[in-house]
Amino acid sequence: MRTWLPAGIGVLLVLAGGLWTLQGLGHVGGSFMSGAREWFWIGLATLAVGIVLVFVSARGRSRRPR
Repeated sequence: MRTWLPAGIGVLLVLAGGLWTLQGLGHVGGSFMSGAREWFWIGLATLAVGIVLVFVSARGRSRRPR
């Protein structure tokens, strides 16, 4: 369970961060976040944390001795 949980959370963060970034830029409408620059920055930060989490969890999985 510990091996896939960080990767799964990282993927969810990447998806949410990508959506928030696009909404902040105004490319995705229909929300209070659309066109608001602060959501662009929040989305970028979330996206970066998600990418790091996926990378670290994938790297940790390959280093484990069998």
